[in-house]
This record gives sequence, C-alpha cells and structure tokens, in this order.
Amino acid sequence: MYARLATFQGDPGNFDDAIAAVREQVNGTPPPGLEGAKFLMLVDRTTGKGHGLTLYATEEDRRRGDEALNAHPGGGGGTRVSVEFFDVPVHTLD
Repeated sequence: MYARLATFQGDPGNFDDAIAAVREQVNGTPPPGLEGAKFLMLVDRTTGKGHGLTLYATEEDRRRGDEALNAHPGGGGGTRVSVEFFDVPVHTLD
C-alpha cells in the first residue's frame, strides 16, 4: 500500500464546509485517477491544521492519484502547505 499525505492550514471555522465538500467529492463515483483509492481526512479544529491522507494499492495508482489531486481544486479546507509520499508496510484497513 502507498500513501499521499497533504497538509492544509486554514480557518477552523471553515472545517464543516470543507468536510462537506470532501465528502461530496469522495462519495459515489470517484474522480478520474482516484478509482480504488481510500480517503481519510484529519482535522484539528483548534489550530486549523488538516491532513488529507489518500491510500493506494500500487505506486502507479499513487502517481495517478497525485496528478488528479494536483489538478483538482481544493475543498475549502485552507491552503495546502505540503504533500508527502509514504510506503505503508503495516495497516489494518481493507
């Protein structure tokens, strides 16, 4: 498994709108390039910091997903401050 972790900084008062926008984007038919990906959104309502963690089965899926996410406008969760990539050698997600 492979991961893309995007970090955002924004106004904590806008989190509910951002969460609703992301839920709408990931429920149902996924956007092109994100087929089969798993999504987690983590937010700190005190600091305004958030993370979007996207999980992929293969490195090629991660590459395609990164391209798709870079081309897609944000969900209102603030300014993206970083993107990192990881291998996921241990997980309990199915």
